[in-house]
Amino acid sequence: MSDKNQFETVSNGLLVRAPAKINLSLLIAGKRPDGFHEIETVMAKVNFYDEILIGKRVASNGCGCDARLSQTDEFRQTSNATDTSRATDGRKTQTLKRDAHHNKSETSIELICKGPYSVPEGEENLVYKAAKLILDAAYQNIRESGNQETALKITLTKNIPAGSGLGSASSDAAATLMGLNRYLDLKLTNRQLAKLAPRLGSDVAFFLDGPLVLCKGKGEKIKKIQKIFDFLALLILPDVSVSTKRVYDNYRHNPALYDKLSNQINSYICKNRIDLVVNMCANMLLKSCFSLAKELIELKATIESFGIGPLCLSGSGSAMFCLVCSKDEEKVVTYKHNLQEKIGCKSIIVHNNRW
Repeated sequence: MSDKNQFETVSNGLLVRAPAKINLSLLIAGKRPDGFHEIETVMAKVNFYDEILIGKRVASNGCGCDARLSQTDEFRQTSNATDTSRATDGRKTQTLKRDAHHNKSETSIELICKGPYSVPEGEENLVYKAAKLILDAAYQNIRESGNQETALKITLTKNIPAGSGLGSASSDAAATLMGLNRYLDLKLTNRQLAKLAPRLGSDVAFFLDGPLVLCKGKGEKIKKIQKIFDFLALLILPDVSVSTKRVYDNYRHNPALYDKLSNQINSYICKNRIDLVVNMCANMLLKSCFSLAKELIELKATIESFGIGPLCLSGSGSAMFCLVCSKDEEKVVTYKHNLQEKIGCKSIIVHNNRW
């Protein structure tokens, strides 16, 4: 699977790709006064994407213009989005309108959710929340352009499973911010977008940056890692959804372990040895996640028995991954086939994303 550009102009608007991430390490520094956990994590984007199509909303008028145009068939889908048995109905839409008051523009947003994985629709979806947030923030720009009424149609194709620790909802939110800024020429700077990001989620700031960063705080404090770290990974996608909130609520802090791992990881980062960070397979949420989803313990052991190497948990789970040498791609293809044939486990081969 080759890297693609994040933005692509298509016949019906702007297609924005929202990449998944994996946590090459994830440490918990403790609980903050605001109730959130202080984290320290090295995150990398991978070339596995949700897709967001942004276009003008048009009503059916008898001349071939249909507000329910199906764009999925026109997408250049990655080979990952093939689980059609769980596909959602492409005609499920939520049309929302907010009032033009308190310095906000009047906007009609039609949100369509498609793809192999179902997600909340309407106001509960981070794509909608991000669209509303950026349009409110850019109200003055929209007003000065003379385009005070904006009718948008946003189609989200969900290829990345939710509740998997791959950051797909946060990535979707970041892609929506960047996509609408470009599509509507809102002229918001990267700094302005970054100020909006924490209002949508802790990981959103990472997806505005990257592709390889050290994140601290709740995840919003970004330090870019300049070294290019090329990797090949087998990404395991169990049919298990784990609530991030429950994993954090279930977590029991170990200050001594944090201090030990943090010192070692930061030493490796200073030496530009991200490979050694990965080899540690350090995720302090693993115990909490596995206690809530015990089937993952057996699955991890079974997959590791095939000899591919240790599996690391991404984020709060349930997705796991194993980084391998790029020269072993043929071997990884064989592992992937064996996992599917022998235990029915879905997996995909990914590379580091370059943007």
